[in-house]
Formats: sequence, structure tokens, C-alpha cells
Amino acid sequence: MLVNWHDPDHIYLVCGKTDMRKGIDGLAMVIAENYGLELYNNSLFLFCGGRNDRFKGLFWDGEGFIMLYKRFENGRLSWPRNSNEAKKLS
Repeated sequence: MLVNWHDPDHIYLVCGKTDMRKGIDGLAMVIAENYGLELYNNSLFLFCGGRNDRFKGLFWDGEGFIMLYKRFENGRLSWPRNSNEAKKLS
């Protein structure tokens, strides 16, 4: 399997605490239902759990979704906690 990875046009931080047990379908539903953003327009969506030491990413590569997962062994993220928004990074 080859991954068709290229630079995303848009990067969004999904603010607040996300249930990290969610998979691709669950994370896609969070975006579609809560924020009304287009999932298939070359965007990367980043989600953080409550512990701030791990995050997930969701990206459409043109053929299917790629889910990324990162866990820090030493350190934590500083993540915005207002769960009503998805912030676009520039």
C-alpha cells in the first residue's frame, strides 16, 4: 500500500477534548456534524484527548482517509479547550 501524502491546503485544530477511542468514521462524524467543514478538500484535522500527551490526525489523500496517531513519551501539548470551534492554522 502506498500513501498518497502531500501538503494539506488547510490544517484545523479541533479544540476541546476528543474521545481518543474514536476511529476514522467517528472522527469524520465529529467534523461533519459539529463543524460543517468539508472533509475531502485536502484538509488535515488534528484532535487531542484529555491527557494532552497524544493526538490524532485525519487526512483525505484522494483515495481514502489516513489516520495519524502520535504519543509523546516526555512532554505534553498545549491545546485550546474551547470545544465549540475548530481553529484554522495559517
